[in-house]
Amino acid sequence: MMATEIRVPAMGESVVEATIGRWMKNEGDSVAVGELLVELETDKVNQELAAEEAGVLESILQPVGAVVRPGDAIGRIGTGNGASAPAPTAPAASAPAAPAAGDGQGVPATPLAQRVAEDLQVDLSKVPHSGPGGKVRRDDVESFARQAEPAAPVAPPAPVAPAPAPVVSTAPAASAPVASGRPESRQKLSRRRQTIARRLVEAQHTAAMLTTFNEVDLTAVMEIRKRRRDAFKEQHGVNLGFMSFFTRAAIAALKAFPEINAELQGDELVLKQYYDIGIAIGDPGGLVVPVLRNAEQMSFAQIEQAISAYAKKAREKALTPDDLVGGSFTITNGGVFGSLLSTPILNSPQVGILGMHKIQERPVALNGEVVIRPMMYVALSYDHRVVDGRGAVQFLVRIKELLEDPERLLLEG
Repeated sequence: MMATEIRVPAMGESVVEATIGRWMKNEGDSVAVGELLVELETDKVNQELAAEEAGVLESILQPVGAVVRPGDAIGRIGTGNGASAPAPTAPAASAPAAPAAGDGQGVPATPLAQRVAEDLQVDLSKVPHSGPGGKVRRDDVESFARQAEPAAPVAPPAPVAPAPAPVVSTAPAASAPVASGRPESRQKLSRRRQTIARRLVEAQHTAAMLTTFNEVDLTAVMEIRKRRRDAFKEQHGVNLGFMSFFTRAAIAALKAFPEINAELQGDELVLKQYYDIGIAIGDPGGLVVPVLRNAEQMSFAQIEQAISAYAKKAREKALTPDDLVGGSFTITNGGVFGSLLSTPILNSPQVGILGMHKIQERPVALNGEVVIRPMMYVALSYDHRVVDGRGAVQFLVRIKELLEDPERLLLEG
């Protein structure tokens, strides 16, 4: 059987490269059809590649951390007997002699193991093998190198000779690091985390970002949820959450203040006539913002079903680039993590983002009396180049009015 190359697939219109996140298999491991081989990290989602045929992972051509593009070969699946591996090229007559310890010529080894052995100056003929057909794998080379690493030599004492009085310098030694003795570890940022960092910094550098706040009494919303919770779940298969109320309220407010549902392109303001609402979802790999497209046409149940489906895909790392592309306005809920107040950062090139927070019972004055109500602080971060402070404040007031009288959502939403 000829070896089959594992190639990077197309990963969406806007994704041009990825990073090898991890290999689920080692060189020499048996592989079944459909078994996961490698995880690719992109700036949008992580994608796992499965084996299209059974065999043995004969070679890993791109190690963890390598940047690859669609179409690149990153590994080979074959029989594992080495028959499909390229024949070693005989060295030219003028090539330099191998190290005295031996170069391991003729020893069956995977291409990656050969490269690692060359880097570590390891004689392959002395490395115990664990791969099929007597092949030396990368892990074999690295393990052998660790075991053979000599202890640091102790320099002999220098002879004592008369010397002039030492000159004391107050300048620190540039090449003498100070060991604190305290444990530390280093972890390379994932491609998604690097992209999140870059985009957040860009948002703050390219937009005149400002945040305004208000608070909402959620008594009426909570009463509706309590009264309709069981029937809603039985009829639609999902819980009646807060996000559908906030999404519908945001759409109604955006219709009243269209400059917040816009995008600045050069010296032109593009006013969106549709409402693609991004819903920020946190997962272990970082924040993702899948988009509810044409959310103005969606019912409460459809909004809750779509958000639930996106959350499930995020947990299973099944989100696609198409799920995340676009969006005209974003809603983020830091309250699920306990945040009482925050200033959300714009999701460029959008000019507005609504921040929800923790619901907390607080004393409020109502009709001349102090009562306890479930209150939530809400925040709108906006691009002051496009949105005036007056419009931003009125936008939040409109959301407050709609949520405190949710029946209006049926009329204005």
